Amino acid sequence: MTRYLQSERIMGWLAKGIRTGNAHRLPVVLFAILTLGVYVFIEIAEEMAEGEIRRIDEMLFLSLRVAGDPTTPLGPPWFQETAVEITAIGGYPLIILTLAAVAGFFIVTRRYGAAAYAVLAVGSGALLTQTLKQYYGRPRPDLVDHLDTVHTLSFPSGHALVTTVAYLTIASLVIGFLDDRRARIYVLSVAVFVAFIVGFSRVYVGVHWPSDVAAGWALGAAWASLSWLILHFLHLRSRGRIKQESAP
Repeated sequence: MTRYLQSERIMGWLAKGIRTGNAHRLPVVLFAILTLGVYVFIEIAEEMAEGEIRRIDEMLFLSLRVAGDPTTPLGPPWFQETAVEITAIGGYPLIILTLAAVAGFFIVTRRYGAAAYAVLAVGSGALLTQTLKQYYGRPRPDLVDHLDTVHTLSFPSGHALVTTVAYLTIASLVIGFLDDRRARIYVLSVAVFVAFIVGFSRVYVGVHWPSDVAAGWALGAAWASLSWLILHFLHLRSRGRIKQESAP
C-alpha cells in the first residue's frame, strides 16, 4: 500500500504544472505518429540490413556533390561552413545546454515535473540512439571526406533522432501553455524545421547516409510521441485522483 501511494505521488508530481492538451484528440494523434514512426523505422532498418537501400542512399548522397567530383559539396564555401555550423545544433553539447536552460526555467518557475519530463524524454532518446547504433553497427559513408568529426557508428543518425526528440519535447511543453492556435502551429513548425535542417546537414557534410537520417527522424518523432503520450495519461490519472479526493 505504501509503495502504491508513493508511486501515485511521483506520478502526480511529474504531471503537476503541465498542460498536455485535448484529452480526446491528443492520444489519437500521438498514437498515430508513434505507430507510423516505428513502422517507417523498421522498414528502413530492414532494407538497410538487407543492403537493398544502398543504391538509393548513394544516389541521394551524391546528388549533393558536384557532378564528376564527389569530393566537392554543392554550393559556395560559405554554404559549406553554414552546414557545419547547423549540424552543431544537433550535437550533444548544444542539446545539453538547451535542455539545461529549458529545465532551469521550469525549475525556477516551480514546474519541476516539466523539467524532469524534458530531461527524461531527451536522455532516454539519446540512450536509445547509442543502443541502436551498436546493434546495427553500420559504418559511416566512405565515398567522400567528412566535413565534420565523428566518433560513433552511422545508423540511425543520432543528430536527427535526438534533435527531433529534444525540440519536439520542448515544443510540446511550450504548446501546452499557448491558447492561440497560430502560436502553437508556429512553435511546432520551428521544432520540425530545426530537426529537418540538422538531419539534412548530416548528409551534406558527408557523415550520414540519407536512410540514417530518415530513420532518425521517424524514430525521434515516435519516441517524442510515446513520451508525451505517457505523460498525458499520467496527467489525466492525476487529475482524476485529485477530483476523487476533493469530492464530498
